[in-house]
Amino acid sequence: MPQATMRREGAAPNYSEALARAEALIPVLRERASRAEELRRLPDETIADLHRSGLFRVLQPKRVGGSELSFRALVELVAAVARGDGSTGWVFANLAAHHWLFGMWPKQAQDEVWGQSPDNLIGSALIFPRGRAQKVDGGYRLSGRWPFSSGVDAASWNLVGGIATDEENGTAGPRIFLLPASDYTVIDTWQVIGLAGTGSKDVLVEDAVVPEYRTLSVDQIAGGPNPGSAVNPSVLYQLPAISLFAFCIAGVSLGIAQSAIEHFTETTRTRLSSYSGRNVADFNTVQVHVAEAAALADAARAIMFRDCDEATGSVSEGRIPDLAHRARYRRDGAFAATLCTKAVDLLFAATGGGAIYARNPLQRAFRDVHAANAHYVLNWDINGAMYGRVALGLPPDATL
Repeated sequence: MPQATMRREGAAPNYSEALARAEALIPVLRERASRAEELRRLPDETIADLHRSGLFRVLQPKRVGGSELSFRALVELVAAVARGDGSTGWVFANLAAHHWLFGMWPKQAQDEVWGQSPDNLIGSALIFPRGRAQKVDGGYRLSGRWPFSSGVDAASWNLVGGIATDEENGTAGPRIFLLPASDYTVIDTWQVIGLAGTGSKDVLVEDAVVPEYRTLSVDQIAGGPNPGSAVNPSVLYQLPAISLFAFCIAGVSLGIAQSAIEHFTETTRTRLSSYSGRNVADFNTVQVHVAEAAALADAARAIMFRDCDEATGSVSEGRIPDLAHRARYRRDGAFAATLCTKAVDLLFAATGGGAIYARNPLQRAFRDVHAANAHYVLNWDINGAMYGRVALGLPPDATL
């Protein structure tokens, strides 16, 4: 990596430095993409690069040496990394976003993790119905098995979701639990065709007791002051976490689409038709496909940035996004990812038979962008319907 982009190895970068470091990694990540798929996780060198560049810590609080950049910055940085490799972008998006989410937790929990090492990575498995927790003295007794814990091999801690029951108060609701790696077992189930390098394996917890300070009710991070505000008062850590998370990983879809557009335009300029011998760039249909794909990616980027800026502006003015706004953020994150998927689909089809060769990066872009769209918060049917319910005066059928 060019030393001109670094202040010192591992230093928390400002935004321009972070973007330069992310862009410097693009060619390296492209070279490693096939190996990541073969390993079914990120290569150790890639994890080391993301640590050394400071990218993992771009949303970590400054008080522990992080950059504490804007939420919008993460979307741009994730897209840049995903231009190199979708799987790397996905793991980066998740692990960097968890530093942001963790900044909302009680100080005692933050000090335990970041006091041990500010470079500790925190995975997640936030499918709440997969976990069951019972209130006990001093905390909760938790069991469950969760799929899709992206980047779990590199993580020292994990945030898992569960439905917590308090029999004494007669209450039950979604809660997040922070566990050290010693409290869970990683089960290798990751045999997939898209985002194969993310290592999104299962996590098993059997009867673990989690102290109260290492748990957080979901309604505490819906926007506004939270348990972490005493030590991390920035607006960044008062944003509605669950509804805005979609933009973190939608940035992966954006980067994949941008990379596909870049590859298609560069290779098509000099490509000759196998049947007619004509320059493919002269075909009007190809020109229109390029224009539409680029417009779709630009529209997705604009939608995401508008919502990130709006949410940040609202919270900075003391206005917490209400249910309607949070439903729109979920809608827009999924819609933006859908636009990016359509952009890749257009270029994959326009490439013809050449797109199915393993040597063509468009085939990986096609697989990865569709895998991203399968995520719960990026699935258009789920999130479009959720927005429709709220717009029509019905309660949402999932956590916002």
